[in-house]
Amino acid sequence: MDSKCMKIAALGRPLYPGMLYDCRRDTFIPGVTLWDKKALCDDLDVHQQLKTHLKFAASDTLSDKAKLLDISASLKASFLSGLVEVGGSAKYLHDSKSSARQCRVTMHYSQTTKFEQLTMKELGNITYPQVFDQKTATHVVTAVLYGAQAFMVFDHITDENENKQAVEGNLHAVFKKIPTISIEGEASLKMNEEEKQLSENISVTFYGDFELEENPITYKEALEVYKKLPMLMKQGQNKGVPLNVWLYPLKLLDDKAAKLVREINMMLVDKTEHLLEELGEEERRCNDLIKNQMANDFPDLKDRLLRFQTLQNNYTRSFQEALSRLLPAIRGGTQEDKALGDILDIHYTSPFTASNMNKWLDDVTTEVNILSSYTSRLKDLTVVKSSCSLSSTLLDHDVDVAICLSFTSLKFEDSYLVAIQDFENLERFTTLDQSSKSDFSLQATQPWFTSPDVSASMRQNISLFTSFSKANKNEKRIKFMIASICDPSNPGTSIRLYQKGALTDPRFQPVSKPAPPEVQVSDEKVLLKLSKSPTGETVRFRVEYRRIQPTDSEDDIDEWTVTDTSDAQTSFTLTGLKPADQYLVRYRAVSDVGMSEATDSVPFSIDPKLSIKVGQSWNLFTSSLLNELRIKIMTSLGMSRWSLSTIKSEVTNVVNSPSTPYTAAIPGGLREGKALYFQGVVSATGQSITLDFVSPLVVGGDIAFHFRPCIDDWICCDSRRNGMWEEQEKTSWCQISKGSSFDIFIVTKTEGYEVYINGQRSCQFKHRMPVESVTALNFHGDVIINTVGVVPNWNTSTFGKELNSGTSRTKLSDIQSDVPHPVCNPSKPYLESIPGGLRPGVALFFQGVVTSDCERFDINLQTGPNQLDDIALHFNPHLYSNSVVRNSRRDGIWEIQEVTPGGPFVKGGAFDIIMVVKPEGYEVIVNGLEYCTYNHRIPVDKVTTLGIKGDVFMNTVSIIEVDDVNLKVTIPANI
Repeated sequence: MDSKCMKIAALGRPLYPGMLYDCRRDTFIPGVTLWDKKALCDDLDVHQQLKTHLKFAASDTLSDKAKLLDISASLKASFLSGLVEVGGSAKYLHDSKSSARQCRVTMHYSQTTKFEQLTMKELGNITYPQVFDQKTATHVVTAVLYGAQAFMVFDHITDENENKQAVEGNLHAVFKKIPTISIEGEASLKMNEEEKQLSENISVTFYGDFELEENPITYKEALEVYKKLPMLMKQGQNKGVPLNVWLYPLKLLDDKAAKLVREINMMLVDKTEHLLEELGEEERRCNDLIKNQMANDFPDLKDRLLRFQTLQNNYTRSFQEALSRLLPAIRGGTQEDKALGDILDIHYTSPFTASNMNKWLDDVTTEVNILSSYTSRLKDLTVVKSSCSLSSTLLDHDVDVAICLSFTSLKFEDSYLVAIQDFENLERFTTLDQSSKSDFSLQATQPWFTSPDVSASMRQNISLFTSFSKANKNEKRIKFMIASICDPSNPGTSIRLYQKGALTDPRFQPVSKPAPPEVQVSDEKVLLKLSKSPTGETVRFRVEYRRIQPTDSEDDIDEWTVTDTSDAQTSFTLTGLKPADQYLVRYRAVSDVGMSEATDSVPFSIDPKLSIKVGQSWNLFTSSLLNELRIKIMTSLGMSRWSLSTIKSEVTNVVNSPSTPYTAAIPGGLREGKALYFQGVVSATGQSITLDFVSPLVVGGDIAFHFRPCIDDWICCDSRRNGMWEEQEKTSWCQISKGSSFDIFIVTKTEGYEVYINGQRSCQFKHRMPVESVTALNFHGDVIINTVGVVPNWNTSTFGKELNSGTSRTKLSDIQSDVPHPVCNPSKPYLESIPGGLRPGVALFFQGVVTSDCERFDINLQTGPNQLDDIALHFNPHLYSNSVVRNSRRDGIWEIQEVTPGGPFVKGGAFDIIMVVKPEGYEVIVNGLEYCTYNHRIPVDKVTTLGIKGDVFMNTVSIIEVDDVNLKVTIPANI
């Protein structure tokens, strides 16, 4: 074993030719030599050996570090045991990751300069032979390779929610860009933004044999040092430090010298290295947990982690001390390799194995995650970290009630920590005692958080506490907090109630969100059925209600009208509400110390009872009475394709039902971004509509914009100046038909006037006169005008946003969000029974909007709810052929259809229909105009069901009936 020369890494130790070395302990012998100093200097053989190497390493294992430093397995074993004290660049061996979230890349720069060796003449002329008798050394240094090395360790700590693997990939990409050919040149690194940001968050640690004015700490500084490294040796004019040395056995010079009997078994060295790597990995995991915010917030948890950290560090130190005693003995022949195997066996039967430590750390990690998950919902609350802080809060004179979410199971006698403490007390590595191997046993205990009952209780407590704290966050005299308070009688968590500084309930259950209210509306009265809180004690209720606005927000508490009940009675009557308005109502359960979260809101409205008085001579032919009732209905619902609430909130300067012709000044004149709104109905025989923007409002004055849709023909646009018409433009086909309703917006834009009819862009007329000169408008023609108004800012209005989207009122649109009781839409047909059936003297009222991409829709009066039941009246507008079909189906066979060409239904337009049941048949009134009749083919008393389907948004269906003195309608009909 001792007959060969050996090459070892110097590792920053002062190893020079002629020095004595003990391979048993891997130490050099200072002050003792075989030759005098003069002889050593005179007989050195010196050669230049200039080489440079650059490497990058991503691994942080000792094995990979040893490869970079060219460390042999035997020397690595000595380093692991602590026998070797390294210096210079070799201090890099001690730099291990401190966190499992650490991403690391190491740059290794190596430069060799000279090779020195002793000559054979010197080896034969021993000056001090008595050294052989001392037996302190086994080898002598006969050759040294000089140079210098530098390690720059680049670290980046990832965030907890950051993908470590992705960051490592980016980190490697950054270092691949470092030039490796001409390192003295300018390092031109092209990095993307992500790589630049990463490089700015990299820390640098330098280990080297070079003398630097200042060590680099940033990526940019490291690059500057990297470029200067080759020149530092030249500037210093030195040969560097020993990098590698060659050892010659003293036994070959004199048989009396000490010798290296055996080397350490390679397999045992590998096992030892793996063992220490595992201990290092668990130490990093523990470090990360100690730095976690939860450990800082909950001292009981941190105390356990610190105890584990101390015990594990002690164990690692004891293991290494045992190695440092044993390795020289094995190498010197006084111990066998088996002794190292015995040390490893002690570890494998100890509680410090990787599986045992990982199991404990996994449980603590789960504990931390549970705490983090629960407290993350309560970020605004104070975490009380000590009993002193708790007392200070409870004694605060501004706090009447304190409610604490307490984690009760964080402090306990940890059986694993007890086991590792007991194992350390045995000092087995000191005695190398194998006799008590089987004494260690880890008592199996179930972590507190794995109990299903505890988990369910914690979930309920955190839900109750979160809900209650949210509901009472504005109560100044109630303090909510989080703490760790040991309480074995309430495992997991408990909610503790303190009043006036004293604990009054260690298992407090606050009131929680009750069930939504049941709303009963009868004769314009609103009766609420309330429920007590499922938890805690309800002493009264807080009822909250509000009108629905187009832009309302339920979370805005200031918008709710609040009233408190006097007790916990579960019936409550709301008063002072306006008929026809849509409301939301909710309530809270109130206890002695706070209130619950509000229930889910329930919409309701007080259905208006509309009626008109009729005389004894009234009959079904009195269409004027039906139209009078229709006007009342439409006044409450709105006659537009837009909801009444949207019209009310976004259209200003509204004029309702003006007579035609209509002439008026435009409030504030026109400007860019302002729009005028017109809603009405074309007469059944209508030919055209005319709308003029006048400048000024005098007979024969100029007309800046003359807009004239000709029914079933072109739309004509023009202007008139000084009494003379200018060039007429026929812009597009008119989207309005006889008897149809219309919504028209005229938007003033920079380039001209843009016109929208029934949700579709119709035309644009470029300005011919200054907008500022327009002061009035004139509207006339074959039309009934229902509404005229102003939209002050088109682009921010509901109308502008929808129409600019290009998908206004299509089959896939959702336009009924603000409709109180929508009946059906293209994706949701309607098929329900008609209360009381049909009979002469009853009429059905419909109000809806045709989709802008409509092909057809159906209204069917059926004898039953099944698909093949007879249909007494099939009312079927065909938009694709511009006609309306009526028919009946008996025994599954369609009869002869009646077709009316044209019609009052247009794409994107609103409509209303009244179907009057008369003894001889049905009369259909559309948009207030008599449209058609249809004689009975199936007896009306057999009609029981109403069906609606197709490309239509039906917003309202109501029943109109006559009693002795009134024609009345209920909206909605609730059918």
